[in-house]
Amino acid sequence: MQRMRIDQDIHSMSEFRTGIATFLKQVHDTKRPLVITQHGKGVAVLLDVSEYEAMQEKIELLGDIQISIAQLGAGKGIEHNLAKDTLLDRITK
Repeated sequence: MQRMRIDQDIHSMSEFRTGIATFLKQVHDTKRPLVITQHGKGVAVLLDVSEYEAMQEKIELLGDIQISIAQLGAGKGIEHNLAKDTLLDRITK
């Protein structure tokens, strides 16, 4: 995801309502999120679908990494050579 540009990517709810098609195109073209404000406070974020899916994949991967670290910390890991041999056995079957 591209880094947000505060001067271009934060708009009020009333601006969003009147220019929704323009903002949807902006989000799609720039791949940057759009923050929508109401009464001066952020209330929603609009993301391009592909950017949202990429974020979800990253979150899942980070969750898997945290689980792996916890498992290793609990002594549930296996030696590299044993893991390699197990995988090679599965592949060749």
